[in-house]
Amino acid sequence: MKTSKIIADLRKAKGWSQADLAKKTDISQVMVGKYERGDAIPSIEVAKRIADALEVSLDYLVGEGTNSKFDKKTLMRIEEIEQLEDDKKKTLFDVIDTFIREAKGRKAFAV
Repeated sequence: MKTSKIIADLRKAKGWSQADLAKKTDISQVMVGKYERGDAIPSIEVAKRIADALEVSLDYLVGEGTNSKFDKKTLMRIEEIEQLEDDKKKTLFDVIDTFIREAKGRKAFAV
């Protein structure tokens, strides 16, 4: 997915206008419109401000990289999980695996 569409979709999902995003990132509304139409590409610094305002990683904003599918909350949770003791991590992963297995089973039988 193109960065322009990602920015527009995330902004709309938050219920923000282009003016709202412009205020939160200290970018002009005209530039927000250009980024969303694909008429301009934000610099890394501007892209970082947009990503922070929209609560996603830069990877997510540009739709590339190993973390491009995760929002910031998910990435923060993964980092916190990595800090847990091994036994607690194993327990948590067992629970997650159970939920995933059940979801896959429901999906397979729903077809």
